[in-house]
Amino acid sequence: MKIAIFSDCYLDLTGGITSSINAQKTALEKNGHTVYIFSTSYPKTLEERQKLAKSSIFPVPSCRWLIRGVTPISRRPKIIEKWLLREHPEIKNFDIYYIHYESGCSIAGLNLGKKLHIPTVQVMHGREDMGVTNIIPFGFRTIVAALLNWFHSWYIPHPIKIHRDDYLADTTAKAKMWTMMVNHANYADYVITPSHHFAKKLTHYGVKHKIQIFPNGYPDQNFPTNPTVKSLNPSEPLKIIWHSRLSGEKRIIPFLQALSQVNGKYHLDVYGGGADLKRAKHYVAKHNLNVTFHGNAEFTTVQNAILKSHLDVLASYNFDNYPMILVEAEATGVPAFICDPDMQEIVPKDSYILSAGPTPIQMAKALNNLLQHPEIIQQMSKIMLKNRNEVLISNRIKILEKYFSDIINL
Repeated sequence: MKIAIFSDCYLDLTGGITSSINAQKTALEKNGHTVYIFSTSYPKTLEERQKLAKSSIFPVPSCRWLIRGVTPISRRPKIIEKWLLREHPEIKNFDIYYIHYESGCSIAGLNLGKKLHIPTVQVMHGREDMGVTNIIPFGFRTIVAALLNWFHSWYIPHPIKIHRDDYLADTTAKAKMWTMMVNHANYADYVITPSHHFAKKLTHYGVKHKIQIFPNGYPDQNFPTNPTVKSLNPSEPLKIIWHSRLSGEKRIIPFLQALSQVNGKYHLDVYGGGADLKRAKHYVAKHNLNVTFHGNAEFTTVQNAILKSHLDVLASYNFDNYPMILVEAEATGVPAFICDPDMQEIVPKDSYILSAGPTPIQMAKALNNLLQHPEIIQQMSKIMLKNRNEVLISNRIKILEKYFSDIINL
């Protein structure tokens, strides 16, 4: 098969979407498929573009100065469409347009697929409503959400309007983002999402397609070799690792507030960066917490740190869809700490600690209980290791290949 991936979140970024796309591209190419990636990008030199092209990765026309947070922004979808047809006429003969995210580059892929009668498959990665809520300062959220919704509606029709409710769209800003997400999904020919819990939310708000579930996978080439069972001796500190963004939606500050209430020995290693890094460092210094900040690091460095840990933490709540953090925890045999009950779908039963809720007090109570029963670490780790082969992308990619094949043969 010939597959063209379009994404506004890939080049110049780290995170779950980037990791997911990389793992899938490698697995598909290993199985003999042709895969192109078209992505929004910061300005690249000719040498950089040529190097990317050798891996069939192509930066699309993007705004030189305008960025969304730390994310590069594409030029208008019609400009990207013209560029694609001029610079890559071969994509007229591709079998599938595989779309990730909901902005300019992704819109261009959807529209071009319709014009060329090539099936479009949209992956719904996550909660844009919560992204706006956690990233945009209070007072600007409704304005930003309305502008994003308005821009999106220039290119994709919005027959469905989501209004404020007492479920997930409890603010005008969130309702605007759900309107965008639902209409974007409906505009594609087919829809994928990694988790059942997010599929139910999308269906609730009006996605009409039958949503295919395709969970994120771990790249085979990076799969740890024979990781050992983790165990915690009562005399040693609980080694916790954080390798999510340091941002509002990932909730680093509430987790640090929980650590300030822990009665026992622990050490938290923090990998990554984000908008809350400075605030997090200030809180740690002020409260004298046993935390080490490592900043952004190479994949192997982070993986080795995970392998040496007792507990992999994901403190997000009502935000994540199918986070790679939990995939990586299972691959390495490290028990997980979560506070969002939806995340129980991602990892094996009894391989994680679920706090009673998302507050610092509730998370601290769960951590204190773990320190009082250190033998639980070994029990959870054994379960993770027993099931870890299921997260290999080479095992999961078969689901996607069959789905694509069925679409092409309709």
